[in-house]
Amino acid sequence: MNSTRTTGGTTSWRNWAGTVTAHPVRTVTPATVEELAAQVRRAAAEGLTVKAVGTGHSFTAAAATDGVLVRPERLTGPVRLDRAARTVTAGAGTPLKVLNRALDAAGWSLTNMGDIMEQTVAGAVSTGTHGTGRSSASVAAQITALDLVTADGSLLHCSARENPEVFAAARIGLGALGVITSVTFAVEPRFLLTAREEPMPFDRVVGDFHQLVWGNEHFEFYWFPHTEHCNTKRNNRSPGPADPLPRVRGWVDDELLSNAVFQAACSLGRAAPAAVPAIARVAGRALSARVYTDTAYRVFTSPRRVRFVEMEYALPREAAVPALRELKAMVERSDLRIGFPVEVRVAPADDIPLSTACGREAVYIAVHQYRGVPYREYFGAVERIMTAHQGRPHWGKLHTRDAEYLSAAYPRFAEFTAVRDRLDPDRVFGNAYLGRVLGT
Repeated sequence: MNSTRTTGGTTSWRNWAGTVTAHPVRTVTPATVEELAAQVRRAAAEGLTVKAVGTGHSFTAAAATDGVLVRPERLTGPVRLDRAARTVTAGAGTPLKVLNRALDAAGWSLTNMGDIMEQTVAGAVSTGTHGTGRSSASVAAQITALDLVTADGSLLHCSARENPEVFAAARIGLGALGVITSVTFAVEPRFLLTAREEPMPFDRVVGDFHQLVWGNEHFEFYWFPHTEHCNTKRNNRSPGPADPLPRVRGWVDDELLSNAVFQAACSLGRAAPAAVPAIARVAGRALSARVYTDTAYRVFTSPRRVRFVEMEYALPREAAVPALRELKAMVERSDLRIGFPVEVRVAPADDIPLSTACGREAVYIAVHQYRGVPYREYFGAVERIMTAHQGRPHWGKLHTRDAEYLSAAYPRFAEFTAVRDRLDPDRVFGNAYLGRVLGT
């Protein structure tokens, strides 16, 4: 019996940030791979495009369609741990928070994570979700195998040994190669991280940037525009014992200050832009130093309840300091009012064709604005700095780059588009965003 749930075309979809709205002909929530394959074949026969969407945390229209929208929330199933192979397999619609908790309960862990865990497994890998790490790379770089329904309804199992060219490309596939149904990750025994968070002046952070990166397994920092204030975070493995933040301290820092109070400050800045520099100076001093030791995924991730828009670029790591100084100088000489901190992270080089770290060590510089605050002038000025340093935009975050620029920025771009041409010559999985960034 077919158990696919189908919703008519009156249903619209909107992403988390409110930057994209789509009006598909129908929305489907297949419960099995077979049902998904049937929906893809039906859409292709009707001349409709197909896009899968997770929790909508991408800021771009990568998942938008006016054809068939696939919701993968029923493509989950049990999280399957193979202790001998040191891998875990999860359905495409499994939220990362569910995967992390299941792994933790079994005594295992992913090696690295992004800073939120609300996304689905497939959504997180498809656009290159990453955290920060001296030698541990993005979530997609931890994939050892994946299953993909292609444009003709076939199911491909992909790994380094089986369909290796597809596997190489599909680890960050932008939804352009098919619909992912399951992902297998390499895992390791559960470990603890000690997080050391402390304020630091901007000049000291950028002056010591490379030492801070190489001296810590995971280093990141936030700079508060209009100020000299940064908040740094150094995460390193610990033999224990666990010493998590007291419940009240954690709630005050992560919920009250970082979300509730910050939300109020952002709302005030939106209503009174002239007050933003003063608000930023207060915000930059609000979080005090803290040290705690906890299970890795709890240290890697934190709640993000304040809605915003974001642009992020990956630069060669050696460009980090000059680009950051140019960004700061640009803000200081402009009339811009920036109420959100700038986030800076790093990653090692990897071999994924569309990875922002493909073939080079990367520094990630992310800029944000509170939802409803004008952002185009700010993002445009930042983008000019980033592209002058050979920047690669995050696939799921706002940018204006096109296939001409991106084909020059990625040494393996043609390899990806060749796989796309072979798997989806009729662009069943295409949309306007993919047409812009990959070409028609």
